Amino acid sequence: MSTVTAKIQIFPNQEQIPLLQKTYTAYNSACNWLSALVFATKKLNQPDLNTLYYRELRKLFNLKSQMTQSVMKTVIARYKSAKANSHEWHQVNFRQPEYDLVWNRDYSLNDRLFSINTLVGRIKVKYQTKGMKKYFDGSWSFGTAKLVCKQGKWFLHIPMTKEMPVLHLSDVSRVVGIDLGINFLATTYDSHGKTAFYNGRPVKHKRGQYKALRKQLQMRQTPSSRKRIKSIGQRENRYVSDVNHQVTKALVDKHPSGTCFVLEDLTGIRNATEKVKVKNRYVSVSWAFHQFRQMLEYKAEMNGQRVITVPPAYTSQTCPKCGHTEKANRNKGTHGFCCKNCSYESNDDRIGAMNLYRKGVELLSTVTA
Repeated sequence: MSTVTAKIQIFPNQEQIPLLQKTYTAYNSACNWLSALVFATKKLNQPDLNTLYYRELRKLFNLKSQMTQSVMKTVIARYKSAKANSHEWHQVNFRQPEYDLVWNRDYSLNDRLFSINTLVGRIKVKYQTKGMKKYFDGSWSFGTAKLVCKQGKWFLHIPMTKEMPVLHLSDVSRVVGIDLGINFLATTYDSHGKTAFYNGRPVKHKRGQYKALRKQLQMRQTPSSRKRIKSIGQRENRYVSDVNHQVTKALVDKHPSGTCFVLEDLTGIRNATEKVKVKNRYVSVSWAFHQFRQMLEYKAEMNGQRVITVPPAYTSQTCPKCGHTEKANRNKGTHGFCCKNCSYESNDDRIGAMNLYRKGVELLSTVTA
């Protein structure tokens, strides 16, 4: 099962925009109203909430029946998520206007128009159809969408799910080791002995600029500077996501179906700061490696490929030619590698990719043997 979230721009006309604004404002207000009651009563059972507050929600906020049910589901889901993350009971606030739409009840679509429920009934809205054709082949199911407005532009975020055949490890035809880093976001080594580098220096420079700008703003300690810091953080997150999307897409497109990508298991990398110099901690431990892996996994699954992880120990210190492992083999300052036993030399990121490839092949041999 593979799920992707499509962010689709919609184009409401001048008459439709106020309807959407009133609808998601009312929905947001209803969520905050119900959230206060849930916080006080600690009730998270929808039938109970329905009995207690259904009529009042509809009357106070002029909601349609399905919208009222969606408000309850939205509030319950947010409280459960907050409790799971913090293990504490605290009031959830809905600061940004939002509107959750249930497929075939609050929204539907064809190859040209979205039909979206509002406080005064359904409206039909044009949308950006580029890239959407593949979702109409009957194999995709549409989940609960979220209506979002950013900088005057309207979007629907829709989770789409499809049953995908899983590539069994015994059916793998190609192995690609992927070493993730900063100077090179990804370095690959494949079954044909080919190496590819995905340059990360422009990204490192861009993030350095974001960091410097944030530092300047933090020194001001004004409401406007704090607001801008938040805006910069959101901009950087979008930039990082876009870079990860581009690199993972390039990796999946470059290799055929049947490919197994091998990554280091980087669980806990954010807790590894004691091993990194203070001046390098930001770029070394704050890159979205987990997001990279998630993106690669779902794209690989959709392309008949697979992602596995292996322990990261000594991947940059082990010689891929003779197997000699020694810390001195690697020079972090020059990003070079020179084996103290056989004198094999190469880039340390390439060495990491070669060793990940080797570990992947060894793992697969135990499965297919």
